[in-house]
Amino acid sequence: MTLLDKDAVLEAHARNRAVSSLLNAIPDAILDAQYDRDELTLTIAKDHIREAASVVQQAGYNFLEDVTCVDWYPSEPRFHVVYHILSHKLKERVRLVAPVETIDCTIDSITPVWPSANFYEREVWDLFGVRFNGHPGLRRIMMPEEWEGHPLRKDYPVEGYR
Repeated sequence: MTLLDKDAVLEAHARNRAVSSLLNAIPDAILDAQYDRDELTLTIAKDHIREAASVVQQAGYNFLEDVTCVDWYPSEPRFHVVYHILSHKLKERVRLVAPVETIDCTIDSITPVWPSANFYEREVWDLFGVRFNGHPGLRRIMMPEEWEGHPLRKDYPVEGYR
């Protein structure tokens, strides 16, 4: 996203606290922004996700609805970790999307910001293999401990590894 694009985003969403707060606190964090069907999606650089989550929380977005992942195999960055966040007071939602590459399949955990992210991040790690740095107890949550691989990856064999 160019500086001109960021200015356009800030102008278009001047009344949106999430965008203005992020642009004021960490201007390099927003890689892209889309507003579609009354939903705001901000693409955040993965190195800034924890700080971005904290800034959004301080801007009045008080509820982490969920954390999930999308596998865009064979494209790179392959994974998009998606955070749905709600503000009850503002009656607004914001979606943060953090692209994660296959080579460095890690991202910072947001459990220090929202402890409720704990099980969501465990699920994403278990099913997609995205590792969350700083997570308090990253272990399998759905698959057995001895399970090999991550079954929601698009390159995972249909019948599992044999």
